[in-house]
Amino acid sequence: MILGEIAAQQIESRLHQPVERKLNLGGTLLAHQALLGKQIDLYPEYTGTAFTNVLKFQGVTDPNIVMDRVRTEYRSQMALEWLDPLGFSNTFALVVSGQDARARHLETLSDAANDPAGFTLGAGYEFLTRPDGFGTLNAAYPIHWVGAPKSMDLGLLYTALRQKQVNMVPPAPPTACSPCWMSSAEDDKQAFSAVSGVLCGPRRFAGRFPGVEKGTVELSGKMTDEGCAN
Repeated sequence: MILGEIAAQQIESRLHQPVERKLNLGGTLLAHQALLGKQIDLYPEYTGTAFTNVLKFQGVTDPNIVMDRVRTEYRSQMALEWLDPLGFSNTFALVVSGQDARARHLETLSDAANDPAGFTLGAGYEFLTRPDGFGTLNAAYPIHWVGAPKSMDLGLLYTALRQKQVNMVPPAPPTACSPCWMSSAEDDKQAFSAVSGVLCGPRRFAGRFPGVEKGTVELSGKMTDEGCAN
């Protein structure tokens, strides 16, 4: 939502035309279908997510190869353009409570896989069904699951974690809860594709609004991992 607002304000500033915002559409597949259906013209996406979840490719973790394949396939198959990366990347991790991380010595997903007490996973429907989600996690890390995963709305994940209804969740949208009580178990085997944040949009958008591509390209490289962290 924040990236969408940043892109909208950048375009309004450069083109001096209003931008209609359709933020918080949902997961990748909903946003992608909206792009294909011409309901939206531009949205931010992760290269690794497009590589595995949209194009159904697997087995590559090099971010440069992933970027090149995604850009080529989107251009040839869908007439969609990927601009240069915004500058930040997002490595995969699962979220646990800080209390559990300290008590159970959880820094990586391998640590979680070696913990015999096991975990109860809460996750959104998309994570449980997409190729780069629960299936990839289980293939790389033999985590002991205490019961079946609990599917729930993304906005409820951190609440469920804090209330101990579950004790592990994928990263979710921010809530009113303070992040100080949470910790991350990192993907130490690099089982998930490296992902970079990029603005994706169709060629027709640039054709209708001359200058929009130049204006959005100005955002490329401006958002570092350190900047996002701060």
